[in-house]
Amino acid sequence: MKTVTILGATGSIGQNTIDLIARRPETFRVVALTGGRNIAQLAEDAIRLRAEIAVTGFEAGLEELRDRLSGSGVEAAAGQAALNEAAARPVDWVMSAIVGFAGLEPGLSALRPGTTLALANKESLVCAGALLMGEAQAQGATILPVDSEHSAVFQALVGEDMEAVERIVITASGGAFRDWPEDRLAGATLAEASSHPNWDMGQRITIDSASLFNKAMELIETREFFRVSPEQIEVVIHPESLIHALVGFRDGALMAHVGPPDMRHAIGYALNWPERNDLPVERLDLVKIGQMTFRNADQARHPALRLAREVMEAGGLSGAVFNAAKESALDGFIAGRIGFLDMAQVVEEVLNRLSGDATGPGAMTLDAVREIDARARTQADAVMTGFAAR
Repeated sequence: MKTVTILGATGSIGQNTIDLIARRPETFRVVALTGGRNIAQLAEDAIRLRAEIAVTGFEAGLEELRDRLSGSGVEAAAGQAALNEAAARPVDWVMSAIVGFAGLEPGLSALRPGTTLALANKESLVCAGALLMGEAQAQGATILPVDSEHSAVFQALVGEDMEAVERIVITASGGAFRDWPEDRLAGATLAEASSHPNWDMGQRITIDSASLFNKAMELIETREFFRVSPEQIEVVIHPESLIHALVGFRDGALMAHVGPPDMRHAIGYALNWPERNDLPVERLDLVKIGQMTFRNADQARHPALRLAREVMEAGGLSGAVFNAAKESALDGFIAGRIGFLDMAQVVEEVLNRLSGDATGPGAMTLDAVREIDARARTQADAVMTGFAAR
């Protein structure tokens, strides 16, 4: 029986992971579940899956969590230290699906026992790719990608030599505004940005998909995970979201991963790796689909892509600055402080302000990443305050 922990169990990725695990109770035993403010969902899942411990990241939620778990035999805990302790419990497999920078430290904790980490938290690689991959190597741990694009690349590379890879093409749906004229984007509302045409995801990632910040993050993630040069990574708009990525080889061949827009595919691949198992996902009817289309991912229309390439070129802690500014700008858009197009301007301004500090000498450490993250958020807030005063 495979023992598992799910970090970020109440989010979209976590719930899809639970769906797959619950279908095979004879195969998986849940050790720990962690979540955020949705205490009711966390407790319900912990009881149903007979977890050893349930942890909320919010200290104020501990009393409610204890009440909901009363008599179940499931331990309750709260706070950052409890998250790290739960993540570090020895298991065979850990899903890292905590959203944002908050997922970095628990992910690092999960690697220390030498486990297999299924990584859905792209921010970990964007902010501290060298730190995360180095920790995995030091502990003899395995990291498996769960983003649909990077899972697709990983699968296309099975049995292949990285030396033969010429390029990696990741696809983007284009998000909610892919068919909008460019002059309309400035007036995009929160409700409009929060509706995805293909995928069923949380609000934050759906907005990031509309701005292509999600794809910008995935550019950096591709470089960090597969250790290819930025010039080898391409992005194309693929409205149908059926081809998730392609790998091009030096003989001209392109290996494409094709599947429905269902995150249970990538999650299930990581959950069952190195084997494949039955998954409850749609089987594509190619004749019914008829055709698939592709468009250029214009960096003028999508400045997030240009900024990601600049971050890869700069190196150092630039990824941590980029992510912190992006998260802050997204918060600002959700709160109504700034407009849709202002998000990219906030990120660019913060990158400019901290460029010297982000690329200075010194090893990448967790403390250094935390410090630059905090400074970037402070700068982003100042930039947004300046926008409001315009």
